[in-house]
Amino acid sequence: MKRKIVAGLAAAFMICAAGTNLAAKGSRDNGYQIATDSTFAPFEFQDENGAYVGIDVELLAAIAEDQGFRYTLNPLGFSAAVAALESSQADGVIAGMSITAERQLKYDFSAPYYDSGVVMAIRADNTQIKSYADLRGRRVAVKTGTEGATFAEGIREQYGFTLVYFDESPFMYAEVASGNSAACFEDFPVMGYGISRGNGLKIVTPMERGSSYGFAVLKGKNGDLLRMFNAGLANLRASGRYQAILDKYISTN
Repeated sequence: MKRKIVAGLAAAFMICAAGTNLAAKGSRDNGYQIATDSTFAPFEFQDENGAYVGIDVELLAAIAEDQGFRYTLNPLGFSAAVAALESSQADGVIAGMSITAERQLKYDFSAPYYDSGVVMAIRADNTQIKSYADLRGRRVAVKTGTEGATFAEGIREQYGFTLVYFDESPFMYAEVASGNSAACFEDFPVMGYGISRGNGLKIVTPMERGSSYGFAVLKGKNGDLLRMFNAGLANLRASGRYQAILDKYISTN
């Protein structure tokens, strides 16, 4: 959340035509401006054709269709997405954003749409690290602004390791796969998806309880958007479409 929006981010914007045939209900002429992360698979990422896909992307599209509003999805990266929300350049953020007490002071959140947790991963061929205690004196990688980073910050003094921060998950994975860092902490569904796609890592700890993910608007702003998100989410859960979207990206087998 500390990184400022840099020039040229607009080139990364992707216009989503959800509700194209419906009357626009957005806060602006072209609908709502929704910011998201650029790489947080399986919640948002680019497919082989360069299109943004993932759980967050499909949930938002389905909710917009259900509730009849239009929006533009802006993949900025997590820190820049939050900065855009705080500067009123975005009306909402959906980016695997954990609902925390600190964030609730600044943002209004939707009902939780995913319950996550944190795991520690190491290089796939590493046989030396089996627990947090094995991290003493070592370097550990985390992604800025994530639940994994918060968890690691909470135990680093107890277990005596140092942290290095990255803005994108793939760079964090590469840091560990190359041996520059001994381990990384990441949200379980994100790490599980990355491992299934060959990021060179393995999970070595049980999942720690984490916060739930929510859709966020600036506190006291865009209440109509938040109400529509909640109503649409409830409808998707009831119809089974919500679970179908999760099953498409997260396998339990």
